[in-house]
Amino acid sequence: MKSILITGGAGFIGSNFVPYFLEKYEDYKVVNLDLLTYAGDLNNLKEVENHPRYEFIKGNICNRELVEYIFDKFDIRGVIHFAAESHVDNSIQNPGVFVETNVNGTFTLIDVAYKKWMKEPFIYKKEYEGCRFHHISTDEVYGTLGETGLFREDTPYAPNSPYSASKASSDMIVRSYHHTYGMNTIVTNCSNNYGPKQHDEKLIPTIIRNALKNNPIPIYGDGQNIRDWLYVLDHCKGIDLAFHKGKSGETYNIGGRNERNNLYIAGKICEILDELKPRSDGKSYKELITFVKDRPGHDRRYAIDATKIENELRWRADENFESGIVKTVKWYIRKYDGK
Repeated sequence: MKSILITGGAGFIGSNFVPYFLEKYEDYKVVNLDLLTYAGDLNNLKEVENHPRYEFIKGNICNRELVEYIFDKFDIRGVIHFAAESHVDNSIQNPGVFVETNVNGTFTLIDVAYKKWMKEPFIYKKEYEGCRFHHISTDEVYGTLGETGLFREDTPYAPNSPYSASKASSDMIVRSYHHTYGMNTIVTNCSNNYGPKQHDEKLIPTIIRNALKNNPIPIYGDGQNIRDWLYVLDHCKGIDLAFHKGKSGETYNIGGRNERNNLYIAGKICEILDELKPRSDGKSYKELITFVKDRPGHDRRYAIDATKIENELRWRADENFESGIVKTVKWYIRKYDGK
Protein backbone atom coordinates (compact mmCIF):
# COMPACT_ATOMS: atom_id res chain seq x y z
CA MET A 1 0.00 0.00 0.00
CA LYS A 2 1.42 3.36 -1.07
CA SER A 3 0.32 6.62 0.57
CA ILE A 4 -0.25 9.64 -1.63
CA LEU A 5 -0.88 13.19 -0.41
CA ILE A 6 -3.63 15.09 -2.18
CA THR A 7 -3.91 18.74 -1.21
CA GLY A 8 -7.16 20.63 -1.60
CA GLY A 9 -9.13 17.42 -2.03
CA ALA A 10 -12.34 19.00 -0.71
CA GLY A 11 -12.36 21.61 -3.47
CA PHE A 12 -14.05 21.30 -6.85
CA ILE A 13 -11.52 19.34 -8.89
CA GLY A 14 -9.96 17.53 -5.93
CA SER A 15 -13.31 16.23 -4.67
CA ASN A 16 -14.02 14.77 -8.11
CA PHE A 17 -10.52 13.29 -8.29
CA VAL A 18 -10.39 11.58 -4.86
CA PRO A 19 -13.38 9.21 -5.39
CA TYR A 20 -12.23 8.51 -8.96
CA PHE A 21 -8.70 7.66 -7.76
CA LEU A 22 -9.80 5.47 -4.82
CA GLU A 23 -12.14 3.51 -7.06
CA LYS A 24 -9.57 2.98 -9.80
CA TYR A 25 -6.54 2.05 -7.67
CA GLU A 26 -6.63 -0.45 -4.82
CA ASP A 27 -2.95 -0.04 -3.89
CA TYR A 28 -3.12 3.63 -2.81
CA LYS A 29 -4.01 5.20 0.52
CA VAL A 30 -5.18 8.77 -0.06
CA VAL A 31 -4.35 11.42 2.54
CA ASN A 32 -6.32 14.60 1.87
CA LEU A 33 -4.96 17.83 3.36
CA ASP A 34 -7.42 20.71 3.08
CA LEU A 35 -7.90 23.89 5.11
CA LEU A 36 -11.64 23.95 4.30
CA THR A 37 -11.74 27.60 3.37
CA TYR A 38 -14.96 28.79 1.71
CA ALA A 39 -14.03 26.80 -1.43
CA GLY A 40 -13.58 23.45 0.34
CA ASP A 41 -16.55 21.40 1.51
CA LEU A 42 -16.47 17.94 3.10
CA ASN A 43 -19.99 17.36 1.78
CA ASN A 44 -18.24 16.99 -1.57
CA LEU A 45 -16.58 13.84 -0.23
CA LYS A 46 -19.48 12.13 1.52
CA GLU A 47 -19.11 9.05 -0.68
CA VAL A 48 -15.57 8.35 0.61
CA GLU A 49 -15.59 9.70 4.18
CA ASN A 50 -15.62 6.17 5.66
CA HIS A 51 -13.42 4.60 3.00
CA PRO A 52 -10.72 2.37 4.59
CA ARG A 53 -8.00 3.83 2.35
CA TYR A 54 -8.92 7.48 2.85
CA GLU A 55 -7.75 9.91 5.54
CA PHE A 56 -8.76 13.55 5.89
CA ILE A 57 -6.61 16.13 7.69
CA LYS A 58 -7.74 19.71 8.15
CA GLY A 59 -4.77 22.02 7.83
CA ASN A 60 -2.83 24.62 5.90
CA ILE A 61 -0.28 23.71 3.22
CA CYS A 62 1.79 26.67 4.47
CA ASN A 63 2.19 24.97 7.88
CA ARG A 64 5.56 23.30 7.42
CA GLU A 65 5.44 21.47 10.74
CA LEU A 66 2.11 19.89 9.80
CA VAL A 67 3.27 18.95 6.29
CA GLU A 68 6.43 17.33 7.72
CA TYR A 69 4.27 15.42 10.22
CA ILE A 70 2.03 14.10 7.43
CA PHE A 71 5.00 13.00 5.32
CA ASP A 72 6.50 11.16 8.30
CA LYS A 73 3.33 9.62 9.73
CA PHE A 74 1.95 8.32 6.44
CA ASP A 75 5.28 7.80 4.63
CA ILE A 76 4.05 9.85 1.66
CA ARG A 77 5.24 8.50 -1.71
CA GLY A 78 3.64 11.00 -4.06
CA VAL A 79 1.91 14.38 -4.07
CA ILE A 80 -0.89 15.67 -6.28
CA HIS A 81 -1.21 19.33 -5.41
CA PHE A 82 -4.64 20.87 -6.10
CA ALA A 83 -4.84 23.30 -3.16
CA ALA A 84 -5.00 26.91 -4.34
CA GLU A 85 -6.85 30.15 -4.09
CA SER A 86 -8.42 30.31 -7.53
CA HIS A 87 -11.06 33.01 -7.93
CA VAL A 88 -9.85 35.94 -10.04
CA ASP A 89 -12.29 38.47 -8.55
CA ASN A 90 -11.11 37.60 -5.04
CA SER A 91 -7.46 37.97 -6.12
CA ILE A 92 -8.18 41.50 -7.28
CA GLN A 93 -9.64 42.38 -3.86
CA ASN A 94 -7.12 40.49 -1.69
CA PRO A 95 -3.98 39.47 -3.61
CA GLY A 96 -1.88 38.74 -0.52
CA VAL A 97 -3.85 35.60 0.31
CA PHE A 98 -3.16 34.27 -3.18
CA VAL A 99 0.58 34.81 -2.88
CA GLU A 100 0.63 33.17 0.55
CA THR A 101 -1.33 30.05 -0.43
CA ASN A 102 -0.32 29.54 -4.03
CA VAL A 103 3.34 30.55 -3.85
CA ASN A 104 4.44 29.92 -0.25
CA GLY A 105 2.21 26.87 0.14
CA THR A 106 3.59 25.23 -3.00
CA PHE A 107 7.14 25.99 -1.86
CA THR A 108 6.49 24.43 1.55
CA LEU A 109 5.06 21.24 0.04
CA ILE A 110 7.78 20.65 -2.53
CA ASP A 111 10.60 21.54 -0.15
CA VAL A 112 9.33 19.08 2.46
CA ALA A 113 9.02 16.43 -0.27
CA TYR A 114 12.59 17.14 -1.39
CA LYS A 115 13.97 16.78 2.13
CA LYS A 116 11.95 13.59 2.72
CA TRP A 117 12.64 11.82 -0.56
CA MET A 118 16.15 12.86 -1.58
CA LYS A 119 19.64 12.44 -0.11
CA GLU A 120 21.07 15.30 -2.13
CA PRO A 121 20.41 16.97 -5.48
CA PHE A 122 19.68 14.41 -8.21
CA ILE A 123 19.98 11.45 -5.82
CA TYR A 124 16.81 9.94 -4.36
CA LYS A 125 16.90 7.87 -1.20
CA LYS A 126 16.64 4.25 -2.31
CA GLU A 127 13.22 3.68 -0.71
CA TYR A 128 11.79 6.81 -2.36
CA GLU A 129 12.92 6.32 -5.94
CA GLY A 130 10.03 7.08 -8.27
CA CYS A 131 8.23 9.42 -5.87
CA ARG A 132 6.65 12.22 -7.84
CA PHE A 133 5.35 15.74 -7.16
CA HIS A 134 2.46 16.71 -9.46
CA HIS A 135 1.41 20.35 -9.50
CA ILE A 136 -2.01 21.32 -10.87
CA SER A 137 -2.01 24.70 -12.61
CA THR A 138 -4.12 26.73 -15.03
CA ASP A 139 -4.11 28.09 -18.57
CA GLU A 140 -4.41 31.60 -17.13
CA VAL A 141 -0.63 31.71 -16.57
CA TYR A 142 -0.25 32.22 -20.34
CA GLY A 143 -2.25 35.44 -20.37
CA THR A 144 -4.76 36.12 -23.13
CA LEU A 145 -5.09 35.15 -26.79
CA GLY A 146 -6.24 37.04 -29.85
CA GLU A 147 -8.97 35.67 -32.08
CA THR A 148 -6.73 32.80 -33.24
CA GLY A 149 -4.04 30.58 -31.79
CA LEU A 150 -3.79 28.18 -28.84
CA PHE A 151 -1.75 27.96 -25.66
CA ARG A 152 0.99 25.35 -25.97
CA GLU A 153 3.39 24.08 -23.34
CA ASP A 154 6.10 26.37 -24.73
CA THR A 155 3.90 29.50 -24.80
CA PRO A 156 5.63 32.26 -22.77
CA TYR A 157 4.01 33.06 -19.45
CA ALA A 158 2.16 36.40 -19.33
CA PRO A 159 -0.20 36.35 -16.31
CA ASN A 160 -2.61 39.29 -16.10
CA SER A 161 -4.24 38.95 -12.65
CA PRO A 162 -2.85 38.47 -9.14
CA TYR A 163 -4.36 34.95 -9.25
CA SER A 164 -2.66 33.93 -12.48
CA ALA A 165 0.60 35.60 -11.38
CA SER A 166 0.58 33.55 -8.18
CA LYS A 167 -0.05 30.34 -10.14
CA ALA A 168 2.72 31.21 -12.60
CA SER A 169 5.06 31.73 -9.65
CA SER A 170 4.16 28.35 -8.18
CA ASP A 171 4.76 26.67 -11.56
CA MET A 172 8.23 28.21 -11.64
CA ILE A 173 9.02 26.97 -8.13
CA VAL A 174 8.14 23.42 -9.17
CA ARG A 175 10.20 23.78 -12.35
CA SER A 176 13.19 25.01 -10.32
CA TYR A 177 13.10 21.96 -8.02
CA HIS A 178 13.29 19.72 -11.07
CA HIS A 179 16.20 21.56 -12.68
CA THR A 180 18.14 22.42 -9.51
CA TYR A 181 17.56 19.31 -7.42
CA GLY A 182 16.52 16.69 -9.96
CA MET A 183 13.12 16.15 -8.41
CA ASN A 184 10.60 14.05 -10.28
CA THR A 185 7.97 16.68 -11.05
CA ILE A 186 5.00 17.10 -13.37
CA VAL A 187 3.00 20.27 -14.05
CA THR A 188 -0.38 20.19 -15.73
CA ASN A 189 -2.11 23.35 -16.93
CA CYS A 190 -5.82 22.97 -17.53
CA SER A 191 -8.52 25.00 -19.20
CA ASN A 192 -11.76 26.04 -17.46
CA ASN A 193 -13.29 23.09 -15.63
CA TYR A 194 -17.02 22.58 -15.16
CA GLY A 195 -19.16 19.83 -13.68
CA PRO A 196 -20.49 18.61 -10.32
CA LYS A 197 -19.27 20.05 -7.01
CA GLN A 198 -18.04 23.40 -8.33
CA HIS A 199 -18.28 26.32 -5.92
CA ASP A 200 -21.38 28.50 -6.23
CA GLU A 201 -19.29 31.60 -7.08
CA LYS A 202 -18.12 30.26 -10.46
CA LEU A 203 -19.77 31.11 -13.76
CA ILE A 204 -21.81 28.00 -14.52
CA PRO A 205 -23.22 27.43 -11.00
CA THR A 206 -23.98 31.16 -10.80
CA ILE A 207 -25.99 31.03 -14.01
CA ILE A 208 -27.94 27.94 -12.90
CA ARG A 209 -28.58 29.18 -9.35
CA ASN A 210 -29.82 32.61 -10.43
CA ALA A 211 -31.99 31.15 -13.15
CA LEU A 212 -33.70 28.75 -10.76
CA LYS A 213 -34.38 31.66 -8.39
CA ASN A 214 -35.69 33.81 -11.25
CA ASN A 215 -32.96 36.32 -10.45
CA PRO A 216 -31.00 38.26 -13.09
CA ILE A 217 -28.20 36.15 -14.63
CA PRO A 218 -25.09 38.38 -14.53
CA ILE A 219 -22.72 38.28 -17.52
CA TYR A 220 -19.55 40.39 -17.52
CA GLY A 221 -19.07 43.01 -20.23
CA ASP A 222 -20.44 42.00 -23.62
CA GLY A 223 -20.40 38.25 -22.88
CA GLN A 224 -17.90 37.57 -25.65
CA ASN A 225 -15.04 36.39 -23.42
CA ILE A 226 -14.06 32.94 -24.66
CA ARG A 227 -12.88 29.98 -22.61
CA ASP A 228 -11.98 26.40 -23.48
CA TRP A 229 -14.27 24.24 -21.32
CA LEU A 230 -13.16 20.89 -19.85
CA TYR A 231 -15.50 18.49 -18.06
CA VAL A 232 -14.02 17.84 -14.62
CA LEU A 233 -13.93 14.04 -14.87
CA ASP A 234 -12.00 14.30 -18.15
CA HIS A 235 -9.52 16.50 -16.30
CA CYS A 236 -9.22 13.90 -13.53
CA LYS A 237 -8.39 11.23 -16.10
CA GLY A 238 -5.72 13.47 -17.61
CA ILE A 239 -4.16 14.12 -14.19
CA ASP A 240 -4.12 10.38 -13.52
CA LEU A 241 -2.32 9.71 -16.81
CA ALA A 242 0.20 12.50 -16.33
CA PHE A 243 0.95 11.44 -12.75
CA HIS A 244 1.53 7.80 -13.67
CA LYS A 245 2.94 8.02 -17.19
CA GLY A 246 4.16 11.57 -17.81
CA LYS A 247 7.85 12.26 -18.33
CA SER A 248 9.65 13.80 -15.36
CA GLY A 249 10.09 17.56 -15.59
CA GLU A 250 7.47 17.95 -18.29
CA THR A 251 4.40 20.16 -18.51
CA TYR A 252 1.18 18.87 -20.07
CA ASN A 253 -1.71 21.08 -21.13
CA ILE A 254 -5.13 19.52 -20.60
CA GLY A 255 -7.89 21.20 -22.60
CA GLY A 256 -11.32 20.24 -23.82
CA ARG A 257 -11.21 21.69 -27.35
CA ASN A 258 -14.55 23.29 -26.46
CA GLU A 259 -14.23 27.03 -27.01
CA ARG A 260 -17.42 28.83 -26.03
CA ASN A 261 -18.10 32.43 -25.08
CA ASN A 262 -19.88 33.34 -21.86
CA LEU A 263 -23.06 34.45 -23.60
CA TYR A 264 -23.30 31.10 -25.41
CA ILE A 265 -22.78 29.28 -22.07
CA ALA A 266 -25.61 31.24 -20.45
CA GLY A 267 -27.90 30.69 -23.41
CA LYS A 268 -27.23 26.96 -23.58
CA ILE A 269 -27.88 26.52 -19.85
CA CYS A 270 -31.14 28.48 -20.18
CA GLU A 271 -32.24 26.22 -23.06
CA ILE A 272 -31.57 23.11 -20.96
CA LEU A 273 -33.42 24.58 -17.98
CA ASP A 274 -36.33 25.60 -20.22
CA GLU A 275 -36.67 21.92 -21.10
CA LEU A 276 -35.91 20.30 -17.73
CA LYS A 277 -37.48 22.81 -15.34
CA PRO A 278 -39.65 25.37 -17.17
CA ARG A 279 -40.49 28.67 -15.50
CA SER A 280 -43.99 28.91 -14.05
CA ASP A 281 -44.80 31.96 -16.21
CA GLY A 282 -43.85 30.12 -19.40
CA LYS A 283 -41.06 32.55 -20.27
CA SER A 284 -37.55 31.47 -21.23
CA TYR A 285 -34.77 31.74 -18.67
CA LYS A 286 -32.86 33.65 -21.38
CA GLU A 287 -34.91 36.72 -20.49
CA LEU A 288 -33.02 36.82 -17.16
CA ILE A 289 -29.61 37.33 -18.81
CA THR A 290 -28.22 40.72 -17.73
CA PHE A 291 -24.93 42.37 -18.67
CA VAL A 292 -22.90 43.83 -15.80
CA LYS A 293 -19.74 45.96 -15.62
CA ASP A 294 -16.68 44.00 -16.74
CA ARG A 295 -14.06 43.10 -14.18
CA PRO A 296 -10.53 44.62 -14.31
CA GLY A 297 -7.98 42.72 -16.38
CA HIS A 298 -10.57 40.33 -17.80
CA ASP A 299 -8.69 38.15 -20.32
CA ARG A 300 -10.53 37.96 -23.63
CA ARG A 301 -9.82 34.43 -24.75
CA TYR A 302 -8.11 31.29 -23.48
CA ALA A 303 -7.75 28.07 -25.45
CA ILE A 304 -5.44 25.12 -24.93
CA ASP A 305 -3.64 22.93 -27.43
CA ALA A 306 -3.86 19.46 -25.86
CA THR A 307 -1.90 17.74 -28.64
CA LYS A 308 1.03 16.80 -26.42
CA ILE A 309 -0.96 14.86 -23.80
CA GLU A 310 -3.16 13.38 -26.53
CA ASN A 311 -0.19 12.09 -28.52
CA GLU A 312 2.24 11.16 -25.75
CA LEU A 313 -0.14 9.79 -23.12
CA ARG A 314 -3.14 8.89 -25.31
CA TRP A 315 -5.53 11.09 -23.32
CA ARG A 316 -8.87 11.97 -24.86
CA ALA A 317 -11.77 14.01 -23.48
CA ASP A 318 -14.86 11.80 -23.30
CA GLU A 319 -17.31 14.71 -23.06
CA ASN A 320 -17.89 17.56 -25.46
CA PHE A 321 -19.41 20.69 -24.00
CA GLU A 322 -22.94 19.92 -25.15
CA SER A 323 -22.94 16.49 -23.47
CA GLY A 324 -21.12 17.59 -20.32
CA ILE A 325 -23.26 20.64 -19.66
CA VAL A 326 -26.48 18.58 -19.62
CA LYS A 327 -24.98 16.32 -16.91
CA THR A 328 -23.82 19.40 -15.04
CA VAL A 329 -27.17 21.20 -15.11
CA LYS A 330 -28.98 18.07 -13.91
CA TRP A 331 -26.57 17.77 -10.97
CA TYR A 332 -27.12 21.39 -9.93
CA ILE A 333 -30.89 21.12 -10.25
CA ARG A 334 -30.72 18.27 -7.72
CA LYS A 335 -28.41 20.31 -5.48
CA TYR A 336 -30.42 23.52 -5.48
CA ASP A 337 -33.80 21.77 -5.28
CA GLY A 338 -32.55 19.97 -2.18
CA LYS A 339 -32.11 23.22 -0.27
